[in-house]
Amino acid sequence: MTTLEILKIQKTENQNLDFLKKIFSDLRTKCDWLGLKLVKETTHHRAFRNAKPDENFVKFDSGLMIEILHEGYFGYAGTCFLDTTNIHEAFNKALVLAKNSAKNSVYQFSPQQRPKAVGTYKSLRYQDLDSMTLSELTETLKLSTEKLKVSEKIVNATSYLRIVDCEHYYINSNGTELVQNFLKTGTQFKATAQDGSEIQSRSDVGGLHRCYQSGLEVFDKKEIFQRCEIIGKQALELLNSENCPTDTRDMILAPDQMYIQIHESIGHPLELDRILGDERNFAGWSFVRPTDFGKLQYGSKILNVTFDPTVPGEHASYAFDESGTAATKEYLIKDGILERGLGSTESQVRLNLPGVANFRSSSWNRAPIDRMANINVEPGNSSLSEMVSQTEKGIYIQSNVSWSIDDYRNKFQFGSEYAQLIENGKLTKTVKNPNYRGQTIPFWNSLKAVGNAQENEMYGSPFCGKGEPSQIIRVGHASPPCLFSNIEIFGGSK
Repeated sequence: MTTLEILKIQKTENQNLDFLKKIFSDLRTKCDWLGLKLVKETTHHRAFRNAKPDENFVKFDSGLMIEILHEGYFGYAGTCFLDTTNIHEAFNKALVLAKNSAKNSVYQFSPQQRPKAVGTYKSLRYQDLDSMTLSELTETLKLSTEKLKVSEKIVNATSYLRIVDCEHYYINSNGTELVQNFLKTGTQFKATAQDGSEIQSRSDVGGLHRCYQSGLEVFDKKEIFQRCEIIGKQALELLNSENCPTDTRDMILAPDQMYIQIHESIGHPLELDRILGDERNFAGWSFVRPTDFGKLQYGSKILNVTFDPTVPGEHASYAFDESGTAATKEYLIKDGILERGLGSTESQVRLNLPGVANFRSSSWNRAPIDRMANINVEPGNSSLSEMVSQTEKGIYIQSNVSWSIDDYRNKFQFGSEYAQLIENGKLTKTVKNPNYRGQTIPFWNSLKAVGNAQENEMYGSPFCGKGEPSQIIRVGHASPPCLFSNIEIFGGSK
């Protein structure tokens, strides 16, 4: 990036901050405490199906969220119309909401729940958006669907690209001044094969996406084409594979399957607002109780899980959450013991429990709530080959395709795209329609080997839903392969 380009970016950032400060100066005397968040986001979305364009759009979204504290209660209102009249109207709505809510408040909050923070953040990137033309990106997507079609039996081949460039500006009465810029990329490639009535699909990472904070370096043509050829061949392989057996055996989960296992049975049940009951009527609550922290043996002694928005390149990394709390790496589960929950400053003070910097919203038009960010299983000492060699009767499962978990985040059932049986310490035949089931605490306590750092992989999703009104947010999870003992597996159509 040239000096001129850097100066241009800095000028734009200063103009946005000056805009917020002007609004702040006009409104700050009308309430006890005031916070302003400006969000500007541009999304590029392109998709191909069988070498033909399927979707192609660019979306720009911007708006202002006004946050006030009145009589110990926070109120929110947003507007996408950034003129004086609409901003004042939004402010008055937030004030009315705070006043009405304060009459039935469950806790008296203070400005201490919004720590002072001054800083900036910018996503790690090696190739900026101008390093490739739109025609180059489009051509790669088209060719990738052709690479997926390794046979006439591949009846559907799709490719997908999403690029999100997002700017966050936040100031408040405590002196907070934050500028954070996020560049997020995501891809997905999928082949569907058919032979008579048998239909099987194989994709890059199952129902997920390869999502990162990065530049266009992740859109490497050679690597993408290689992955697409493998995907196409495995889709064909599944057509003639036997159905997954139904029995109990040891199971190795690949990192792209560990993603959903972490997300559903560790991430969501540890959100403190669920434990408080705030989510109970909409997205369900949690089996975890406040008294479990520091005591509950959540998993075996080799299970270590961290909340870490500081990982460069992971999809949900940032420097500060939307309360102004600095992002730090924290152990949620240490040596199998539950240590800490996913709770913002508000949830922490209500429960008198430690939390993390996870007060997040999906955009300017939603109030922040407790949301997971990067939840990662810390690497262990085993390699995948070592885990396979020590397994007499097992299965190696990759790429999630379906999931179901109860309202308490306890009983679950997951289905995947692709699996290989393990017999006498060796990977043998491929099986289709693999599924497994379990309960959260017994499952994580059955963990008997964790893969090493060399086999650790990061994945992300832009589609984690929660809240009322609903908001879809971006999350990231990293994990190596992991080995579990005596798991119920079964076959069946997806």
